[in-house]
Amino acid sequence: MEELRGNGIQLIEEAIERLRGPDGCPWDRRQRREDIGRYLLDEVYELIDEIDRGSTAGIKEELGDVLFQIVFLAKMAEEAGEFTLSAVANDVSEKMILRHPHVFKNQRDIEVEEVRTNWERIKNRERGRGENESAPINAVPRAMPLLRAAHKIADRAARRGFDWKETAGVVEKIEEELGELKEAIEKKQAEHIQGEIGDMFLSLVNLCRFVETDPEEALRASLDKFVTRFSYIEEKLKEKGVFPQDASMEEMDALWEAAKETEMDRESTR
Repeated sequence: MEELRGNGIQLIEEAIERLRGPDGCPWDRRQRREDIGRYLLDEVYELIDEIDRGSTAGIKEELGDVLFQIVFLAKMAEEAGEFTLSAVANDVSEKMILRHPHVFKNQRDIEVEEVRTNWERIKNRERGRGENESAPINAVPRAMPLLRAAHKIADRAARRGFDWKETAGVVEKIEEELGELKEAIEKKQAEHIQGEIGDMFLSLVNLCRFVETDPEEALRASLDKFVTRFSYIEEKLKEKGVFPQDASMEEMDALWEAAKETEMDRESTR
């Protein structure tokens, strides 16, 4: 069988052509854009994990997996006579040059906030909107994680003037939503419970905006903390030959507090 002769991006393109060809892989030939899109999203999440870990080797590997899915999508478009990977690269390069006139045209120093303002103004012009017009409030990808989508939508509403004046107002809203949720639970109103829980999430996301905290990162940190503490509980119970489901809640609570103390001791020695 003929060997692949390219290198870099060309090698990926040749590999995909072989995989998608008549004598290639039946699994790769049957893939749809929707399938590759989901794989791409999975790979991006894995890349972000490696970035958070600071793993150079992991980042390199996951960048390769992300790149493969991107090239795969471009090759599918080329097969359909729509566009090529080169066209994609040319278009995005042109877009970046146009959106950074202070670098490629005017050659002047500029503050970060002005860069952001100019970026939005140029993007609006490209999309046929007024230069100072905000992006539509619902222009958020459906596949975006919901906490991040809620943050973006709330931010866009705030830019239109629909916002609290201070953090205390958001806290009051959270307390109001909690009261409504408690009432719905007491009355066993299933539909209202779901709605009030959603309102609580949205109010908490708004609080994140005011205190400049990313909601996804805040939840991730709490999940990591929970997993660490519960793993401690399981480990200590295992030493006693006890499964968590057989332990009392009081016993697990005591171990939870012990896990917290262990964390605080570890932090104090740093």
